[in-house]
Amino acid sequence: MFVDKVNIYVKAGDGGDGAVSFRREKYVPNGGPNGGDGGKGGDVILKVKDSINTLLDFRFTKHFRAQDGEKGDISNRTGKNGEDMIINVPRGTVVKDAETGKVIIDMYEPDAEFTLLRGGNGGKGNQHFANSRRQTPRFSQSGQRTKEHQITLELKTIADVGLVGFPNVGKSTLLGAITQAKPKIANYHFTTLSPNLGVLRRYDKTCVVADIPGLIEGASQGVGLGHQFLRHIERTRLIVHIVDISGSESREPQQDFVTINQELASYSEVLATRPQIIALNKVDLLPEDSTAVADFKEFLKTQHGFETAPVFEISAATRNGVDALVSKIFEILETLPAPERIESEIHDFDAREIRPTVYQQLDEHVFEVSGDAIEDLARKTDINDVESLAYLQRRLKQDGVMSGLMKLGLKDGDTIVIGKLEFEYTE
Repeated sequence: MFVDKVNIYVKAGDGGDGAVSFRREKYVPNGGPNGGDGGKGGDVILKVKDSINTLLDFRFTKHFRAQDGEKGDISNRTGKNGEDMIINVPRGTVVKDAETGKVIIDMYEPDAEFTLLRGGNGGKGNQHFANSRRQTPRFSQSGQRTKEHQITLELKTIADVGLVGFPNVGKSTLLGAITQAKPKIANYHFTTLSPNLGVLRRYDKTCVVADIPGLIEGASQGVGLGHQFLRHIERTRLIVHIVDISGSESREPQQDFVTINQELASYSEVLATRPQIIALNKVDLLPEDSTAVADFKEFLKTQHGFETAPVFEISAATRNGVDALVSKIFEILETLPAPERIESEIHDFDAREIRPTVYQQLDEHVFEVSGDAIEDLARKTDINDVESLAYLQRRLKQDGVMSGLMKLGLKDGDTIVIGKLEFEYTE
């Protein structure tokens, strides 16, 4: 089964909590705090793997989570860092934010590697909170928690040449004739169900050719399977447009040509400007007195942009005219620039805007303080430890939080809410 678009969930590892411990060695009076820091959480890393050419592995595995950092230990020992989660993807995978649809990264280069999410930092051990006034701190910080994100993986095949045309015009047959690819070939009246790739070689030159299935009328609007596979032609530098000149499928060659080009243009304006070679296939099925080829060439003179397009009469089944077509493919490719990667709209997917501190009165005796900095401080507070709570209260005064609440009318006995933490204010 060919899968080229999936949504998955990714999460970096949480940071490990800091430790609370004190020196207890013999002959060491008044041993101070020696709680170590928590380890850093693992990152989520995307990596291109050349042996993969589909997103099938993500069809059943949807959640990818890096390992959490371990808790700090005694004797100032830092906890072990969490292992990274490495997600292997095929080359040409475009990664998008599932919520906004914006491009995060285009995994375009061979062996490309990209850190999608960074693991949370470890919390500080109690050794960091000792000072001249507080010599035995019995609290530490919790590790940084990370959020889960949903992303979209979309595979856009990287090929130099794209073979397009209606079903059963001979695309798969031609691919098998000019490359070592072995697509399933039969006299189907419906489309191939997945793109096929092959490497075309001529002397010391090579290029990648893709058979793009699914193009029928209305494909760009979602009719049939074409809308699923049109993305695979976006990166191609050259299009070989195959037309069944024999009319063996009871279709008009001229109308087929117009319809396919309309679908390409409807899907992407860029595709409409790609250079094309026109391959009139199945000439071996034409009667000797047929004027189909001459009529088609005359028809091209009326088509804007195709008046001078190269036209080849071929038979993919008998290989008649195929060598000349291959020579022209390499000739044109040498004049074309390399395809460009898709520009990223988000430069740092893991970055979040820092919410400022906001004060509001929920009811007569309840006041809420919100904001990233203050909520992070509250989350790291151990409500069961007197010293940890005292540290929070001092920070609230030093950072001006209490002054802000006083202006709203905070009084003795009122409740203060910060994130999930609630406590009563006493003067």
